[in-house]
Amino acid sequence: MINKMYCFQCQETAGNKACTQVGVCGKTATTAMLQDILIYVTKGLANVFVCARKEGLTIPQKMNAMISFNLFMTITNANFDDQKIKDQINETLSIKKMYVNQLKNKENLTPSGLWDEDDFEDLAQAASVLAIEDEDIRSIKELITYGLKGMAAYNKHAQALNKFDESIDIFMQEMLNELQKDYSLENLIPLVMKTGEYGVKVMALLDEANTSTYGHPEITKVNIGVRKNPGILVSGHDLKDLELLLKQRENMQPGEIDKFTI
Repeated sequence: MINKMYCFQCQETAGNKACTQVGVCGKTATTAMLQDILIYVTKGLANVFVCARKEGLTIPQKMNAMISFNLFMTITNANFDDQKIKDQINETLSIKKMYVNQLKNKENLTPSGLWDEDDFEDLAQAASVLAIEDEDIRSIKELITYGLKGMAAYNKHAQALNKFDESIDIFMQEMLNELQKDYSLENLIPLVMKTGEYGVKVMALLDEANTSTYGHPEITKVNIGVRKNPGILVSGHDLKDLELLLKQRENMQPGEIDKFTI
């Protein structure tokens, strides 16, 4: 059977191997392809940023944040809106082109750094997880990729609370650049360990962001019983969103509460 997709980034994959026709989570083959392409062009942007820094160019925080946003967008169940993913691919390509044009030396640009087309179908094979034939190399590179995706989620939530650490952004970009090189398995293992090291660093950044904004958590009794009204589950990463929603509710006039939406 020909694979329509290949996704194995979560613990619920079909047969505990990979979803190859449609995602157990509901992801379609088209969405999976677009997410693969977004990862590919994000690697290209990271490659260009690495080259730009070597030439003394400054990458502003807004551009650094795009790397984390793109990676976070491809996490399972985070975003299945195909049009939004397409728009993000195009925006990434536009930003990349702008920086490529500023480079004096383009010899260190990778295929993803140089790619500047609009035919996504032609790119699907190159962007696919299966583009790496060696299963061991593929697996360890994807392990690093998923580690970077987790870092991106924490980094994005920290940035939402105005906490930034450029060293984390630079590491993520450099690692995305390294993933495009032909390394042996032995040379990739230290990169896995380094990714774990920075994973702890970005977790500390998010912890600082949350505690400096909302204070340190305290043990509190809460009612976890069932009630009549529908509810939502808000994780600790979404405290800023919850804060904004509560402010929205507070500003409502009597009688408008029924219109309150999440």
